[in-house]
Amino acid sequence: MNRFTLSVSTFLCVALAFSFITPSAQAQDPTKVDSTHYTVVFENDQVRAVRIAYGPREKSVMHYHPDAVAVFLTDSKVKMTLPDGTTSESGGKAGDAVWTPAGKHLPENLSEKPLELILVELKGKKDKEK
Repeated sequence: MNRFTLSVSTFLCVALAFSFITPSAQAQDPTKVDSTHYTVVFENDQVRAVRIAYGPREKSVMHYHPDAVAVFLTDSKVKMTLPDGTTSESGGKAGDAVWTPAGKHLPENLSEKPLELILVELKGKKDKEK
């Protein structure tokens, strides 16, 4: 096998390996898989603040967040669907701040009004779920 063929073969093997690893890691990040609803507004080595905005009755795709604090900018009523298919409904009032443990979910705005919040995701400890 000549050098060029070996280089191309090596490149293709590496590219194939990354095609299996990278999408699953990126698929979890809501700012990557649903940039319509999720926008990073601040980030450093300790936290990432994400602005979340849904129109009436809009929903997202399955994604992942680390431990975080949610600060509601509007009143909200949401349904969360978990990876196993179970659902739960919850809500918040504008100005409320609540703890949200790490996990995967698919959110849906159940209201006829827009939903907005800031999610401050914590960094630092290694995240096993990602």
